[in-house]
Amino acid sequence: MSLFGTDGIRGVANRDLTTDLALSVGTAAGLHFGRHGAKTAAIGRDTRPSGPMLACAITAGLCSAGIEVFDLGVAPTPAVSWCVRSKALGFGVVVSASHNPPEDNGIKLFGPDGAKLTEGEEEEIAAGVGSRSPTSAAEVGLVRPAHELLDEYVEWLAGFLPEGLEGMRIAIDAANGAAYELAPKLLRRLGAEVIATGVEPNGDNINVGVGATVPETIQRLTVESRAHIGISFDGDADRCVFSDEKGELINGDRTMAILALYLKPNPPIVVGTVMSNLAFEEALEQNGFQLERTAVGDRNVAERMHKLGAKIGGEQSGHIILSDYSPTGDGLLTATVFLKALKHFGGPASELPPKYENRPQVLINVRVERKDGWNASDRIRKAIAHGDEAVRGTGRVLVRASGTQPVIRIMVEAADDKRRDEVADELVRAVVEELGGEVASRVELTNALGD
Repeated sequence: MSLFGTDGIRGVANRDLTTDLALSVGTAAGLHFGRHGAKTAAIGRDTRPSGPMLACAITAGLCSAGIEVFDLGVAPTPAVSWCVRSKALGFGVVVSASHNPPEDNGIKLFGPDGAKLTEGEEEEIAAGVGSRSPTSAAEVGLVRPAHELLDEYVEWLAGFLPEGLEGMRIAIDAANGAAYELAPKLLRRLGAEVIATGVEPNGDNINVGVGATVPETIQRLTVESRAHIGISFDGDADRCVFSDEKGELINGDRTMAILALYLKPNPPIVVGTVMSNLAFEEALEQNGFQLERTAVGDRNVAERMHKLGAKIGGEQSGHIILSDYSPTGDGLLTATVFLKALKHFGGPASELPPKYENRPQVLINVRVERKDGWNASDRIRKAIAHGDEAVRGTGRVLVRASGTQPVIRIMVEAADDKRRDEVADELVRAVVEELGGEVASRVELTNALGD
């Protein structure tokens, strides 16, 4: 099994992701980038209790390979990317498990351009895990506290909205994660009134009942606080979703549609994923844009965007890439540009164009006892084939294994709720009977876009 998954290294801290492994990955990454001329790196982490422990281990490995480390402390993932790009550092490291539960943690790497590494680069680093550094005592890298660079990151973001946000009330949910300090700071710097939740991290509450994976929290807060807009980030703040003033969710698909009409990208292409709703695709086409679909995962989106020269791409989850400004997903950047679009169009968030009604869609996460070889099961394959036939011409069925958790994800889209739920229930039964486990979550995506 590959050391790196779909979004870096993930696992339960101190069990799967140990300090020994973190030290070795740090050394391997330092030696890899050092061979390409790198002498410096930025490192940041989210608010998990295992973060300092793992960051220290990685930093030790980097220093042993002769890398000077700029330690940002608690920092959003995209802030690390920004620091690498803006300060011409050799590479970046993030200790975070994004939207995963608090007991998990992970390691993400960024190249000198601030973009996530290719699979080939990750494989080269993985092959070096376990290697000893030949660096002498006189050549070991220094560690420089660099939390002040985050203030520069905030100023960079504020530069997108020189007109400010005076008179606007904004609700935010920072997931008790990496944006708990910077998100309110940015919005208040721009003059907005901020009502915040998820800004009191204690290490064990990251993503617990809050954040972009629990959008009902920001939907409720937006209505209760009578805010003009609500913004919810995930644990490492590389993505966000919105709530309009009525408490209706604006997810990644609709965010991209709104930004396409505002930014008018050239070429007129938006890159989504196989999860993107058919109604989203139709709305784009009606406004002169083409939707290109790719496999789930921001790296897949980024690669397709680069190939096509697209300026906007992302996922329903709120992971949006605006390639003119950043090579990777940045929740704070997405929020800033979205607020600029809201001011541009005028009126309430619920009236932002384009307006459309989603096809009935549901996403079910089944936590399984085993996921290896799931797609070799005749029982599951037959259920998928039957589901495909049931929604043919009016919807889609997608079943895939999570790249970061022991979860099988089932998405069903159909012409009506009844057909959607019948197909979804059959698929869940097949997965549970074959792989064991139970439903961990069920989210109806029908009203995630549109009115």
